[in-house]
Amino acid sequence: MAAQQNERVEDGLAAGASVSFTDVATALIGLPGFAYVHSAEYPTVGIEPDPRYASRLVFRQRVCDHLEIRAGRCLTGEGDVLLGEHTAKRLGLSAGDQIELASAVFNADPRDPRYVAEGVPKMLTVVGVYRTGDPNAAYWGTHGYFTTLAGLGPGEPVFTNSATLRAMDHGTTQLAIDGTAQPGTLDAGRLDELRAGLDRLRKTSTQLGTSLQISTELPRLLDRIEAGRASSRLLVPVLAVPLVLLACFCIFLAVGYSVQGRQSELAVVALRGPRWWVRWWLATGESLVAVGFGAVAGCVAGQLLVNALAANRFPGVGVDPGWSSLRYAPLAALAALIAALAAQRRPLLSPVTTLLRRNPVRGLRHPIFTDAIVVILAVVAGVQLSLSNGSLTGIGLFAPALLVLALALLAARALLPFVTRYAGRALTTDRLGVALAGLQLSRRPGAERLFALLVATVAVACYAAAGMDTAARARVVEAELGTGAARVLTVAPVYRTQLLQAVRRADPGGTFAMAAARMPSGSAGEPSGLAVDSERLAAVATWPDGAPDAGPVARGLRPAAAEPFVFRGEDITVVATAEDLPVGKGIRLSVAVASITGLGDAEVQLGELQPGRFSYQQRVAVCREGCRINGLGFTAVGTALGISARVVINELTTINPVRPVLVREELADPGKWRMPENGRLARDPGGLRIDLDASEGLSSGTWVHPGGTPYPLPVAHAGSLPPTGVVNGLDAGELAVTPVAELPAVPQLGRHAVLADLEYADRLAVDAGQAQIPQVWLNDSAPPDVLERLAEQGLTVLVDTRADQVRRSLEQQGPALALWFHLLAGGLAVLLGAGALVLAAAVDRSRRVADLAALRAQGLSRGAVDRATLWTYPVLVLFAAVTGLAVAVAAWELTGWALPLAGLDPPDLPLPTRPGAAPMLGAAAAVLAVLFLVALATGRNLRSRVNRLSTVVHRGPRETG
Repeated sequence: MAAQQNERVEDGLAAGASVSFTDVATALIGLPGFAYVHSAEYPTVGIEPDPRYASRLVFRQRVCDHLEIRAGRCLTGEGDVLLGEHTAKRLGLSAGDQIELASAVFNADPRDPRYVAEGVPKMLTVVGVYRTGDPNAAYWGTHGYFTTLAGLGPGEPVFTNSATLRAMDHGTTQLAIDGTAQPGTLDAGRLDELRAGLDRLRKTSTQLGTSLQISTELPRLLDRIEAGRASSRLLVPVLAVPLVLLACFCIFLAVGYSVQGRQSELAVVALRGPRWWVRWWLATGESLVAVGFGAVAGCVAGQLLVNALAANRFPGVGVDPGWSSLRYAPLAALAALIAALAAQRRPLLSPVTTLLRRNPVRGLRHPIFTDAIVVILAVVAGVQLSLSNGSLTGIGLFAPALLVLALALLAARALLPFVTRYAGRALTTDRLGVALAGLQLSRRPGAERLFALLVATVAVACYAAAGMDTAARARVVEAELGTGAARVLTVAPVYRTQLLQAVRRADPGGTFAMAAARMPSGSAGEPSGLAVDSERLAAVATWPDGAPDAGPVARGLRPAAAEPFVFRGEDITVVATAEDLPVGKGIRLSVAVASITGLGDAEVQLGELQPGRFSYQQRVAVCREGCRINGLGFTAVGTALGISARVVINELTTINPVRPVLVREELADPGKWRMPENGRLARDPGGLRIDLDASEGLSSGTWVHPGGTPYPLPVAHAGSLPPTGVVNGLDAGELAVTPVAELPAVPQLGRHAVLADLEYADRLAVDAGQAQIPQVWLNDSAPPDVLERLAEQGLTVLVDTRADQVRRSLEQQGPALALWFHLLAGGLAVLLGAGALVLAAAVDRSRRVADLAALRAQGLSRGAVDRATLWTYPVLVLFAAVTGLAVAVAAWELTGWALPLAGLDPPDLPLPTRPGAAPMLGAAAAVLAVLFLVALATGRNLRSRVNRLSTVVHRGPRETG
């Protein structure tokens, strides 16, 4: 955040006065929690030989703490200044030298734009030469102190102290205060206070007038934080609701089993005929009191568990542990009580004869309409989720929970008839242990509910694993493919040829660095474009999964081509013969050139065409080491229509050339040139003949290009290309392209973009413009001094983006953090399932012990008893694990696509929507292991009880006889 003010000081500042920041500080005083740095500056002249550039004389608090002094010392008294090492080297200055600076003002006269002195010069001493360690550090704010300047290289201010700044005779001073948030300022508990402070700040700045400007990204940051919270509020209920339903189901099961154990008592109560409320209270009171106390204790324990998890997983996030979520406790308690009442509805409504039955009749299983209601709700929720395009609102929010529950219930109904038939066949084949285990499951009404609960338990755990795995892999794709490479450096504006040559010189082997630039965006619906040094594509770029190999694609983008037309020397000469020029309609001739050593590009205006043979000359500074010709341009003076003329290019050379730029055969051969529109090319005895024919005029110009560059330009594309086969070129003009490969996504740009070779695309551009979003892509093998290497080539890094940092940032966003609750929900679901399993075994234990002991006394073998006791519940768990995994897969396919897993504002990339097989199988195996051990322990306990009782039964008659 920064506040800036322009202060006009007439006749300088009086001796002893200080630079005033009063007005700026007034705007920030109501916004605590920030560390503020004051700065002031104005332009000066005196040491730069080119008057188009001024030296920024800057005072900045504590600047010496953030500079590395390479020679000399830091600032101490009036008249001291520090020079950057690049500036000192370029100007031949060193520590101890005297320089003279004067305050300057820019003369905006287009005939002679330059800085001119407006104050009395002052003699200053260069006391040190500095280097900045990190030009992107927060301390430097957004002032762009170290931005590369065309013709100068890396920009470096002349730093001084406040005494020197005010002692000079100067005019307008730009004052600024930069505020950096301190630890705790952006804590979650202080966000509302911070937003209110920003609102007050805006009002204060408005009152202070237009000379004060507030620049801050904090409102956008707060909006992103709020968006992250909103995503978290959507993701948490996705598994919170299934967890609540599992808890209610577990209560339903527990109370149901409890009622089964008390059926004889309830039958006696019903036989005595008490009033209905007495019977109701005797039947439900015990369970309701237990559930009520348990709900209170559970809510408190749950809140403490969440607080402990948050404190361990997210230390120092700024929110103190609290009890705010207990406002939902009444709803949870009400759901638990309803589940308890539902489990006891039959004892309250059943006649005495039914309650006295030891084995309930088949009709006493939970009615089919209960399952039907759940299935209908699941279908409605799924339909709403689909029709709302994945909006987790209304009943659609409960779609995952309802689908898991519905599928678990249907699976339970489908399994038990199969178990019954299997047990019957086992009985007929004399496999008594298997038959007894199967009949135990098929004849007990609670077994069906228990199986549904175990299936839902496994499904919830696997669904949580699916969400975490899918989100993790999506973050990797977003970080790596979305960044484009392991590390991407966005550099200060440079010409495209400068960018290419600088990167090639910094990495002559092409092993770790690649130049890249954007192609200007077209209208809506047209693909965006990326131009790269394709020879390095395979070595540097992150390549999308499912795409053709990067090597062949790169070779397709850069097929063999003729060498470009190159001339050397600053002076270019074009000899042309013009005929049939339109009367009163001038045509201007120009040449687009690009330095072959990276000095820059230029569109050279040679003048208006004259009738007959004429020589057109111009000096081009960037061509002193050689230039490539990108095209010959013809532009009408004015907006006249119906332009036609005949122009023969006789010579294209330099003054006193060693050899002509183009020999006559190259120049006159129309096959070596290309004119896309507004004319035709032909061979002429005098050279290359150009027949201009532009019925709509040439106000926007037309170009004749060297034909050596492949055309249409080869591109790889993601998504469909425009039907016209034309995209925007680097010069924003129409560029015909031909596809050589189709990709799932273009690195950094996404699923609707094109990828082209930067050098070939630049050859076809005639704007002599700078690269749009110039970047240097690096792989993991880039050397530690890569920034220094690029700086030596004149590139200044503005933004340093690393894929691993992006991934870590995504992991700190709301959606990623909310998924930790999914892990907690999966663990709690397993505990519920294990508890239900122990409960079922405990309730059935006494009856099964008596039954099996009696059978043992009647001659049932010990092995059959062991099989019947040990493997009843483990086999049930095994079936539940397999079924639960299938339910989780089905639920994920139907609802997982709607979860906001990829972070805020995810790019248009092929993000994974399905989890990997390993995490799902691993989660199912982990749950199976826990439940299997619990089931096996209950079976062993049951076996030991049966064996003890059968021993007593066998011994009893002998002892009494």
